[in-house]
Amino acid sequence: MTFDSIAERAAKERLAVMCALHEKGDTILLLGPEADFWTLFKTSPEYQDKTADPMDRWSSRVITAIAEEIGAEPLFPFGGPPYQPFLRWALRSGWAWSSPVGMLVHDRAGMMISFRGGLRIAGEMDLPAPPKAAPCESCEDKPCTTGCPVGALSDQHFYKVGDCYDYLDTLPGAICRKGGCRARLACPVSAKFDRDPAQSALHMSYFHRK
Repeated sequence: MTFDSIAERAAKERLAVMCALHEKGDTILLLGPEADFWTLFKTSPEYQDKTADPMDRWSSRVITAIAEEIGAEPLFPFGGPPYQPFLRWALRSGWAWSSPVGMLVHDRAGMMISFRGGLRIAGEMDLPAPPKAAPCESCEDKPCTTGCPVGALSDQHFYKVGDCYDYLDTLPGAICRKGGCRARLACPVSAKFDRDPAQSALHMSYFHRK
């Protein structure tokens, strides 16, 4: 079992190893959706049964199956409290960073980075070297800082959740509800990742209802 073999297995489910690190003698791999994930997910029984939390249920089934195949412990960012420290792991890995507006950014997925689960593997597996620098370091315009229509996300203050929620309740806020967070989408790396807007709409529906 190697990093590459696990990555190949995850790729069959349209998941990628987005971050990887060693912790307390073990290896932790964080799995996130690839850009074409939505096409596969729409065919799943969890999506088609039209009941609650389809993506969490899909993640539990699929990532638990991968973990059982390779003798790993499945990890999930939901199901708490307590919650697994996915954000802390991502930042420690050196494969993801804090963006100028505070949200996570990834070298390939940009600010559309998300995690469906992870794998804890006994022992320290050989891992690829992390990227040398965050994409934000070479991003001159930093459009994420001005992408939010109401300035809820900015490099000048912490995230103004109330302003975001209020805007989502308006007619103009439909563009965010149906297509995803404008600040995250403004990231040039996010644009290249090209996640299906329908996937973003599903995530926004969960975010907006809480």
